Amino acid sequence: MVKTQGVSSMTGGWRQVFERSRLVPPPSQTVRLAGESHLGRSRGFQLSLNRVTAAHLPQEVSTDVTYQLRVTLFDRNHLHFFGKTWRSSPQRMKNSKIAFNEVLYLHTSLLLPSTLVVLELVSLSPRPDGSHQALGRGFTVLELFTNKPEIPATDGDRRLNLHHGSPRGLLHPLLKDTVDYGGLLKVIDGAHLDCVVKNHPTLVSVMHLLPENVLVSGNEEIPGLTASPTGDALLRPQLLKMLPFTLNRLTISLQPSLEKFESQLLQQINADCHNTKQPGPDVTPTTVVIQERRLHVGVHNGWCFLEKPQVVVLEHLARGRTGSTSRQSTLVKDSSSSLPQTLGLRSSLELRLTKHQALAVVFQLEYVFSAPIGRDTMLSATSTSRAAFLQCLRWGIWCPFLESADWKGEEIQLVLQGGAKPNPHGVMVYSTEVSARTQSPAPLSAHGTVHEVSEAKDTITFWLSSSLEGKASSPKASLRTKQEDVSRQRRSPSSPSPGQKTIPAASPPESPQGPGLSLSQLAATSRYPTISHSSSALPWQQSFPSLLHPSPLASAHQLSHVACSAVSNIAHLEMDLQREEAASPSMQDEGDQLQELPFTPVHAPVITLGMNVPSSCSVSSRSSQAHLFSAGFPDIVDGSGQVAEVLDPTEPLPFDPQREEADLLQGNLLVFQFLAFTRVPAAGVGPDWPENIYVTFQFYRFPPVTSQELKLLTGNKHKAGEPLPCVLASVMKDGSVSTGSPGLQVQFRVDDSFLKPGEKRWFLRYLALHTMHIDVWDSDSLLLIGSTAVELKHMLRQGKSAVQALHEVEVLTTDYVGEDALLTSTDLGRRSASSPMTVHTVVRGRLHVRTGNIGCPVEPGRRKAADVTPSHSHIITPREVTSGFRGGSLSSRSILQLNARNAAQAHRLETDGDRLPSFRRGIRADAIAPGEPDSGRRKLSCMAAVHQREGKEDARTAKVTETSRELHQSRPREEQSKAEGIANMLSRAITTQHRLYASLGSAEYMEFVLRNPFNVPQTVTVHSDDPELSVIANTEEWRYFKALTRSPTPLEENMFHLEEGAPGPRVYLRPKETVHIPLKYQSFLCDHTMALQGPSFLPTGKGSQVAKKNLSNIIAAKTVKVTFRAEDGKPMAICQVTVEPTPHVVDQTFRLYHPELCFLKKAIRLPPWHDPTVGDRDARTTISVRCSDPNIICQTRMLVPGEPQDVYLKVPGSPSPHIKMFFVMVFTDKWMAAPSQIWQIYVHFLERVDVSCVTGQRSCQSLVLRGKQAVRKVKCFSSHPKESEVDPAGVFVLPPAAVQELQLKVQPWQAGSRFLYVNAVDVEHQRLVTAWLLCLNVHRPVLSKAFEVCVPVGGGRGSSRKITYTNPYSSSRTFLLRSDHPDLLQFKEDKFQIGGGESYTIGLRFALSQSPGSAEILVYVNNLEEKTEETFCVKVNYS
Repeated sequence: MVKTQGVSSMTGGWRQVFERSRLVPPPSQTVRLAGESHLGRSRGFQLSLNRVTAAHLPQEVSTDVTYQLRVTLFDRNHLHFFGKTWRSSPQRMKNSKIAFNEVLYLHTSLLLPSTLVVLELVSLSPRPDGSHQALGRGFTVLELFTNKPEIPATDGDRRLNLHHGSPRGLLHPLLKDTVDYGGLLKVIDGAHLDCVVKNHPTLVSVMHLLPENVLVSGNEEIPGLTASPTGDALLRPQLLKMLPFTLNRLTISLQPSLEKFESQLLQQINADCHNTKQPGPDVTPTTVVIQERRLHVGVHNGWCFLEKPQVVVLEHLARGRTGSTSRQSTLVKDSSSSLPQTLGLRSSLELRLTKHQALAVVFQLEYVFSAPIGRDTMLSATSTSRAAFLQCLRWGIWCPFLESADWKGEEIQLVLQGGAKPNPHGVMVYSTEVSARTQSPAPLSAHGTVHEVSEAKDTITFWLSSSLEGKASSPKASLRTKQEDVSRQRRSPSSPSPGQKTIPAASPPESPQGPGLSLSQLAATSRYPTISHSSSALPWQQSFPSLLHPSPLASAHQLSHVACSAVSNIAHLEMDLQREEAASPSMQDEGDQLQELPFTPVHAPVITLGMNVPSSCSVSSRSSQAHLFSAGFPDIVDGSGQVAEVLDPTEPLPFDPQREEADLLQGNLLVFQFLAFTRVPAAGVGPDWPENIYVTFQFYRFPPVTSQELKLLTGNKHKAGEPLPCVLASVMKDGSVSTGSPGLQVQFRVDDSFLKPGEKRWFLRYLALHTMHIDVWDSDSLLLIGSTAVELKHMLRQGKSAVQALHEVEVLTTDYVGEDALLTSTDLGRRSASSPMTVHTVVRGRLHVRTGNIGCPVEPGRRKAADVTPSHSHIITPREVTSGFRGGSLSSRSILQLNARNAAQAHRLETDGDRLPSFRRGIRADAIAPGEPDSGRRKLSCMAAVHQREGKEDARTAKVTETSRELHQSRPREEQSKAEGIANMLSRAITTQHRLYASLGSAEYMEFVLRNPFNVPQTVTVHSDDPELSVIANTEEWRYFKALTRSPTPLEENMFHLEEGAPGPRVYLRPKETVHIPLKYQSFLCDHTMALQGPSFLPTGKGSQVAKKNLSNIIAAKTVKVTFRAEDGKPMAICQVTVEPTPHVVDQTFRLYHPELCFLKKAIRLPPWHDPTVGDRDARTTISVRCSDPNIICQTRMLVPGEPQDVYLKVPGSPSPHIKMFFVMVFTDKWMAAPSQIWQIYVHFLERVDVSCVTGQRSCQSLVLRGKQAVRKVKCFSSHPKESEVDPAGVFVLPPAAVQELQLKVQPWQAGSRFLYVNAVDVEHQRLVTAWLLCLNVHRPVLSKAFEVCVPVGGGRGSSRKITYTNPYSSSRTFLLRSDHPDLLQFKEDKFQIGGGESYTIGLRFALSQSPGSAEILVYVNNLEEKTEETFCVKVNYS
């Protein structure tokens, strides 16, 4: 459906702002002078107008008279008012004073003494017709600047005297160039204005929303600026979010047709040029032709353009874009057989818009005309033979965010305007209204009558889509259209171009085809060369250990056009981009995965879900597996000594929860055996890397495990075609290799003594659904090799005594490739066109892991209700008192203790001399055994009897005297202890205890049954002493949790009364009424304790292989008390909730690297959440996130409904090499009942070093290493030893507080932006001292020569070639030969020495290929310092 938008319907909000914001420009001489003096930089100012004291005004005037201030800018050197007159709100006068209290803002670059602010006081008297009569009551002049422009003359409070007359008096010629107006203007006695002028630097952030030299107040409407609750949006301006949009499929239709429109235009221009010429015999007719058709596209907010409008070149297209665009080669008068022509843009434009109804997209159609330069012209004929001039023909505006606008996924058609109307560009526009009515009835296309032509309108048609959801809102349709356009363009190269028009014989001379670039681009060359290259896939790449790369210039060409579409103002070169995209339709498919946003980060990217799932299927050959199992790894056996049953990880596993729960072997001994690691050849590292590794992982709620150092043992037998797995062996603390069983075994025992009540099902669910994340590290350099994941579902025994499974998983890492980089495949080359930095996955190795689960019997006496879900009743009901004075609780033991307390405290407390000391010593009611209410009295009697038997009479008398004296002294304390004891007893009597098991981010729902025991109504206040336990006051939220927990209790609408400042919500209870109070406990905070980076040294022995069972990274255990207080403030009931923490499942682990001491700003794209039960497409707006660290900003927001959603993180920085760990919870339900995903994120902070270098050439840079408190033996390691190294290369001593300078040598072989890592490691303790992040910006070298060679495909011994090199120096030199593809090209000699001026033949030998294709190889001739002398490019064609 095509949406047609007229001017009146689309410009309501924008038109109002535009009409109010029209300005008078300042004098051009002043602008030029200011630009020469201050480089055109604008500064912001704030002008506060407080009050006017006007004793000269009559006090007995009518009450209808109000007063107003009017402010205008004035140039006294040129006697020119400019800008826009600002008017204050009308105010009344009180006691000869008028209080305005207005604040104005402006920014200007005219920082000259001649720039003044003129303020006029005006009285407004009402007229009978409703208007007001304005009468000037005096004016004043404010000087903004002195002769020193950098110092404002009026900075601070000012009192300005009012002058007689009108500001128009400043236009008198006598006042021109007057420095001081004081001697020429008469002051009004007793009349002055109090104001304040200040610099306002924060106005810099909104200067693109306001033009210069305009006075505005903070409450005026400025589209693009966030409204402030204080009413002054410019005091601390906040900008609205700018969103990227793509404008494509743009066409312009001119009436009655494009050919006739341009023919008539040229006739009028040529006639006008002929009429303006002076008649003479030698005057030749001037012929004006169309040189170019351009379109200006900008975003306007009614005040100004937010950015400089983009300029694109339009081309001729056939209307409808169907069929062939070629036409007949002969000129005919009746052109009805040819398709009507339109102007179109084959590429797309990137626009940045903000959601505001007054924001508009402005289009301006502009033609470039050229005319020959004659003798009567003012231009010099030496520069060019023709002069070009510009003319605006049509313009139009479109407001995309009006309330009535619904354009998503639809074509927009906009009516273009012409004629003398105000427009944002401020230019004169060509009009054809008169000529259209007198048009000849003979049409160029049989397509309408004269009446229809006169009513037809010029239109522009386009599509607008958000750039966040892809290249277009409908990728398939847009891609198909682009393919058709390209195919039509390529179909008939001999046919005329669509830009060459067929004009009838009566028309003026034909306009020649304009240049491919606009005039503004003719002076500049392309940033990247445009060359032809093979875009076919290279199947022969797999036959080489290292993948071949496409042409480096081709990769640069592909990436250049993406950059131009977003940066350059001219987007004509986008036609080549369409050809590149048409060849790769799969690039439009984003897939269901976490995806990085298109921006350039400074750390390694994350491994995203869905795209980089490690492969768990076996890829090793039988010989490799035989080598692996001959190493003698320990077997996994059950309790009877039988080998555990082997499961295949590639086959589906049925899971029956009931069968697991009915298993007689309730104990589980879970075993992880790390057997071997297979190296994968990679660029930048040697074949023996890594030599030693260690692994880190976390299983269930056990603490994180850091293994000991494991050495990779390489066997004697090694097959040339395939690397064998390297068996892992434990390294002892002294550095020796363990002589015991190879591999590393870690065990975890999970039985009823470990699990809490009801946790058995939780644990089985964890095994069935979870994949355990494993990080593999280089134990020498402490650099991350990669990450992998192992599925745990094969550890479910399903009634068997023991099971085991062997996993061979890929260890993956990710990296960024910059815009000039050599990509590793054609597919990655296509993906690079979607963002400035391309993420690709690298396989660093394969880890061989064996998992097992051994069933263990549990003693019948020790079996508890771990496998039975406890009574998690969400209804908390206090116990009814049937006898005595009992309080309610869910714990039977507590009930018995409360009964004993109540019974003991019911007796009167006696103050016997023999019993009182025992009472004071701490005999409390809760210490009395249950069932013996008189035991305390019996104990007191026994103690008194002992004293009577053993003591003498005098001693007994002294004791009684002393006791009596102590009794009189302690009576006040006794009374206080009595009151506290009674209050404590009553509190325990009304306390109900409840235990819940909570995990991170999950909400636990409860309902407390509250009963009013009184015969009068009560208003009860609910107060919780912990904010994590709250009352659910929202009825909709209460209904949601009741449905979630299937609670059958009644629900009441608007039950709670919320008051600001109250301790909690209040509920009204009738006498003896019972209500259910909904409660929710939810915690987002947990422990973030981490172990030090580096391998651990575990002592040998079986006991050390069992991990500890203490909790880690879970929420804290606590007790929360909820008090229900009556109107008198006394508690009516107490609910004491004991929170028991339970583990949470980590769904994804991210490791990010970032420069130290600066904020990490990260965006992670969420996969689309498909809920088939929800029909509303906007249901995804309920996605929300929370972070476990309150110091980290974590939020998400949906930019446009229906588009992908992103999680934004802002993490405060730390010094190198600190690691920060936290959790992110993603919720997909509105009330955040339970997280759908939990991410564990590690942020490694490193010291950043920026290096700019050239491929193949060594660059040096210094690093500074600072010592700590103790002496350390340090060694530096690089993530790419073949491309970067550190001097000193060995171990060196770093004294305390010393500064050690290190020499970094970088010699990269791939161009583009890359990231390398360097670690300084304490070799004695294997701890990280400092880490550096090397941000490389690698440029391509200048090519000296280019060669092309053909190499046959198939068998043979390869191909040899020779290149002659001549020493350009006069002395003998030694040169080194280097290649960026050593696997494809070998040199006869890597080093040679020749004399001055002599020649040397370089011998080249190319490797074989089994498939056809091509590759470009760079050959570097370096000197002994690895500085490149010359670079050759050899293109190898395998055919």
